[in-house]
Amino acid sequence: MSRAFVFPGQGSQAVGMGRELAEAFAEARHVFQEVDEALKQNLSKLMFEGPDDELTLTENAQPALMAVSMAVVRILEGQGKLDLSQAATFVAGHSLGEYSALAAAGTFSLSDTARLLKLRGQSMQKAVPVGVGAMAALLGAEFQQAKEIAAEAAGGQVCEAANDNGAGQVVVSGHKEAVERAIKIAQEKGIKRAVLLPVSAPFHCALMQPAADAMAEALAKVDMKAPKVPVVANVVASAVSEPETIRDLLVRQVTGTVRWREGVLYMKEQGVTQLVELGSGKVLSGLAKRIDKELSGVAVGTPADIEAFLASQ
Repeated sequence: MSRAFVFPGQGSQAVGMGRELAEAFAEARHVFQEVDEALKQNLSKLMFEGPDDELTLTENAQPALMAVSMAVVRILEGQGKLDLSQAATFVAGHSLGEYSALAAAGTFSLSDTARLLKLRGQSMQKAVPVGVGAMAALLGAEFQQAKEIAAEAAGGQVCEAANDNGAGQVVVSGHKEAVERAIKIAQEKGIKRAVLLPVSAPFHCALMQPAADAMAEALAKVDMKAPKVPVVANVVASAVSEPETIRDLLVRQVTGTVRWREGVLYMKEQGVTQLVELGSGKVLSGLAKRIDKELSGVAVGTPADIEAFLASQ
């Protein structure tokens, strides 16, 4: 069986995340301690105990989700003697999850990944004043249709298709008024449901350019190695292994579309039959079968999940 390891993006965070892993496994405790030290912040306490509104802040949610994903990776490597380069054909992650995938594949160190994601969260939040931007999910829309709706709604402002998650879930992002127009147009066109998302900034659109500039500067200084496993990058929906290319695509990813559906179909075309989601939540494993019914998805995020996954090897 050919499998890909996939890593969740923002929205999969929840108070209590990682606590069971830390209680059960030394590998998880080491990961959380290293992330806390890299950020000079007690992020693990925030993950385990909340409050929720603080954990949901982009600058906290991004490194927190990566930390839980990497805890699972380290446990599988330590307890299950799992060798990522043998166990997976590809790695991929949704938006910030691409950094988790790269950390798992050895491109970035754990500490560098935590610092990059903290900066990414802060700079994405700072790029647009609160209330100026918005994002909306168009449920039941095909990607091309959503792109046309966004273009029609822009009206001189920014409105772009930000995420193509698959299974008729497309997210548009941009100026709040333009996104509200997109919701209205979608409803007029008979799209099943169009709803504003509870996010603090309009991610993955041109308004994020200041954040892309900040990431370009940070990524230029960070040590990078070629990944042990090819990474399917969000903005091109195909596999990359060359560090310079990865650096360039991570900068483009801040303003670019997360082409998740296409990336998953690319992996399937290369023979992947199972997506194994490592970390918090079950969003990506849940989408697998809905993107292509021949794919299976499994979520590995708790001690029980880990036990079951290792037993199945």
